[in-house]
Amino acid sequence: MENKEIKTLSDQELVDKIKEGKEAYGKLKLNHNVSPIENPIKIRDSRKTVARLQTEATKRKKAVK
Repeated sequence: MENKEIKTLSDQELVDKIKEGKEAYGKLKLNHNVSPIENPIKIRDSRKTVARLQTEATKRKKAVK
């Protein structure tokens, strides 16, 4: 997910995407620990996407204050 797409999300959609992203990241890590997944780059991409979403959420909270 690109930054342009993230900025167009509403606040509730942003919270939902963060929750979904964290769940997906956790599942990827667990699956990789059990048996190596074919493309471990997916783990890194998932982690970075969650970080981008959280950064946008923090920006919005600070802008409100």
